Order: sequence, then structure tokens, then C-alpha cells
Amino acid sequence: MFSSKSAHAVMHGNAAPREADAAVRPPRKPGRGPRVLAKKPAKPGDTFGVPGQGSSVATSLITVAAFIALWFAATNLHWIKPLFLPSPQAVYAKFVYVATEGFANSTLAQHTGISLLRVFGAFALACLTAIPVGVMMGVSRFARGAFDPPIEFYRPLPPLAYLPLIIIWFGIGEFSKVLLIYLAIFAPLAIAARAGVRSVSIEQIHAAYSMGASRTQVVLHVILKSALPEIFTGMRIGIGVGWTTLVAAEMVASTSGLGFMVLNAAEFLASDVVIMGIIVIGFFALCFDLLMRYIERMLVPWKGKV
Repeated sequence: MFSSKSAHAVMHGNAAPREADAAVRPPRKPGRGPRVLAKKPAKPGDTFGVPGQGSSVATSLITVAAFIALWFAATNLHWIKPLFLPSPQAVYAKFVYVATEGFANSTLAQHTGISLLRVFGAFALACLTAIPVGVMMGVSRFARGAFDPPIEFYRPLPPLAYLPLIIIWFGIGEFSKVLLIYLAIFAPLAIAARAGVRSVSIEQIHAAYSMGASRTQVVLHVILKSALPEIFTGMRIGIGVGWTTLVAAEMVASTSGLGFMVLNAAEFLASDVVIMGIIVIGFFALCFDLLMRYIERMLVPWKGKV
């Protein structure tokens, strides 16, 4: 009988009991307590060094601080005119003004809320449909032949190319905006799910079948779990494409939204509002990316270890 423990053993490629490790440990001498300054267990690759291993938080913080310092210097020393690059103080003052008084008949919270609803609504719909389609494309020749041509056809197209067609078919309402973002996210997410399925080791599949697993159990417990790293990568790429498409979606008959705010401010050369809107969009995109990384570490703890 194939169980979740068997799937766990197949995923990690090691079904040996942990008692064997305890059997080879030398017995602790009586009267000695635990070592306070005991060494931490070495990670795989620590001896010779894995390329890119280690935390980059300090470098990232230094880079961000350098950019902000350069921004302060360039604007306060009048290297660049305020029309082209306003100072951080001006952007912050505009942020406070828009958050309290509003811009284009809506406050910053209202602009942000409607944009988040559009992007994450389309993202949720894409996850519910693109991931199953990608998995089916990876495990079924019929599904691959049915879905691969249309996805590969429209995937390289920029959203602005088929935006007029969406407007002709569905009008200028909210549905057309969400649909445009959905289509932009769907293609990379489906392709990532398919790539994850195709990257599963055939030895893991054979091991699951030898333990008595059915085809459905192999797909759910082996193939889908092995494809999770690629799926999470596709989700991160997809949400980035969704934020990019948001500006294009809010170009048409919109009265609110971060993309609308940025485009409307650009028409009046309000560069402080434009930069403020860009920073807000980047902030929420970064927060979502960090959230996806955290969820990936929780759900895929074996990534990079097997």
C-alpha cells in the first residue's frame, strides 16, 4: 500500500530508518552534560564551498542605501532638475498629500485597493486554472497537444497587442481589465508547471509504482510535489508580469488604480506622483515575492538538498 510516508521516502530518495544513525553514535560518557559550544552540523557543500551560498541581505541593504544616498545627492545638489527627478523629500510630501487628500478624486488607499484587487484576483484565477493545465500538459500527450499551440502562440505577444481585441469583445468594464492581467499571468505559470512535471526523476516514479502506487497517487504525491519548485518560480514570474500588465489594463476607461494614477500624473508632468506610484507598486510586488519565498521554504524544504 502506497502511503504519504512512502511518498516522502520517494521524494527524498532515502527510505532508510533513522535508528541506524543512532546505532553508530558512540555512547556519551557518564557525568558529562551536553556540550554548550558544540559545533553546528555542516551543510552540504560547506567543505568545498557551493557557488552563491550564503546570505546576501547585507549586500542588498548596502546597495539600497547607496541608491538612496545617490538620489539625495543628485537632487539636493541640483545635478538633475526636479522636473525629471524630484527629491526624496518631495516624493514623501506628495505621498502624505495623496494618502490624505487624494489624487484624481481617490485617495492612495483607494487606488492601491482597486489595483490589488485586479492583480491578485487575476492571479488567483490563473493559479486555479494554469497549474492544473500545466500539470496535464506534462503528464498527458493529448493535453500537451491541445493546450501547447494556443499558449505558445499568444505567450510572446505583449498585452497591448491583444488589448483592443479584448475591448471589442468584452467592453471597457472591469472584466476586460482582469482578463487582460489573467492572460498575461496564465502562460508563464502553465509553462512553469509543465516544466516542473517534466523535470521529475523517472527513478522516483518507478519507485512509487513499485510500492503499489496508482497513477493518480503518483501524480499527486510524487510528480506534483517534485514540480512545486518550478511552480513557485512560475508564480513569482507571473505576478511580476501581472503588475506590468496592470498599467496597460488601467489605460482604458479607468478612474482609479495605481497604473491610472501614474499615467494620469505623467500627462501633467507630475513626476513626484509618478515616482511615488512606482515605489508603491514595487513595494507590494516585493512583499508578495518575499511571501512566496517564505511559503516555498515551508512547503519545499528539500529544494537544493536532494
